[in-house]
Amino acid sequence: MSLFAEFHVPSEDFALSSTLGRLPDLVVEIDRVAAADELLTPYFWISDVDLDEFEAAAGADPSIEDLRRLDDFESASLYRATWTENVDTMVYASTQAGATILEAKGQRGVWNIRIRFDDREPLESFQEYAHRFDITYDLVKLYETEHPRTGSQYGLTEKQHAALDTAWEMGYFEEPRETTLDEVADELDITRQSLSQRLRRGHHALVASTIRVTPLAAEKA
Repeated sequence: MSLFAEFHVPSEDFALSSTLGRLPDLVVEIDRVAAADELLTPYFWISDVDLDEFEAAAGADPSIEDLRRLDDFESASLYRATWTENVDTMVYASTQAGATILEAKGQRGVWNIRIRFDDREPLESFQEYAHRFDITYDLVKLYETEHPRTGSQYGLTEKQHAALDTAWEMGYFEEPRETTLDEVADELDITRQSLSQRLRRGHHALVASTIRVTPLAAEKA
């Protein structure tokens, strides 16, 4: 039975604290976190800030190193970095517990984070680790699932589920497409940028909850 937890965490207990402090309008959204050779590599989107200013601030931020810009997508840019070894943060607490960070958004010194735990044991390990290193967090919501049949059970928020469902119903994912991003956004009464971000985060949540956790079926002869 999977458990989903939503937290509010001060930036000093997660990542990019000095960067978020220097750039109050900056929005950072974690896309995914890769782990290799005991190093954690976050991929994250940044928006609402000048890229040169961001890179200057992030380059001096002690929580990350090896910052690299990978891609640009409309009004957001994708970066990759390496988290420095800092055990007393939410990042390492979740890693040590074997949990998965599904969504993390940082702005104005606070991160909103959603984490999936396989069951209660890793959740308890996470809480023990956070207590041991005095990691500050507010648990906003905790809910559990048994059967992956609804959007939330795939790690989707209600808004991401609505965006994906509406886009599918309107033929956005058909080839050729039967509608445009602007038309789907109008249907949902949101901006094109908001829709694009919801679709991107929704795709990530689906992959994290299905492809990344489900073994590949054996091919039939």
